Amino acid sequence: MKRKERAAETEAALKAAAKRVFAERGYLNTKITDITAEAGRAAGSFYNHFAGKEALLEALMADMAADGDSWAAAPGHRSDFTDPQAVREHVAVYVRRYREHAVTLRAMREAALVNEGFAATVDRFAASETADLLGHVAHVAEAGRQLPAAPETALRMAFSLVHAFLQARQQQADPATEQETVEALTRFVYRGLNGRDY
Repeated sequence: MKRKERAAETEAALKAAAKRVFAERGYLNTKITDITAEAGRAAGSFYNHFAGKEALLEALMADMAADGDSWAAAPGHRSDFTDPQAVREHVAVYVRRYREHAVTLRAMREAALVNEGFAATVDRFAASETADLLGHVAHVAEAGRQLPAAPETALRMAFSLVHAFLQARQQQADPATEQETVEALTRFVYRGLNGRDY
């Protein structure tokens, strides 16, 4: 195996191990040595890939963003939020991403609580995610419908409410299926942005 391949394999192993340990102990209670032990790697190998635990978390955030970017770049991506199906597809992807990246999202919250610099990183990450959707909301205004606030504010409101709901759903046993959740959130977001039902 070539050196570059070994390095990529070690980095992937460290990220996977971090997610397992974060899920079990929480981000704040996890030490770098916990991650390297879980990955079966030497403690010093961590620093060949990450400057510290926060840098590893930022790499996990980048992976999460890349997941969304690859979906948005796929053929057939709908970007007109006057179209209920476009809203549904985006909500469904967000619900899936929230489920698949729940450990990273929880780690982000924990890190932001104790570190103002990392809180700013999380804010920039959220702003970037929101900015990617601004053009989608512009279609609503162009169709002559009145958004509840300026496009960026309306989008942040929708994003925040959906995110908070999914966080609460994860913490409490919600009997709704994922499909039912997607449908309810689609109606909620569509109505909130378009001022009408579909």
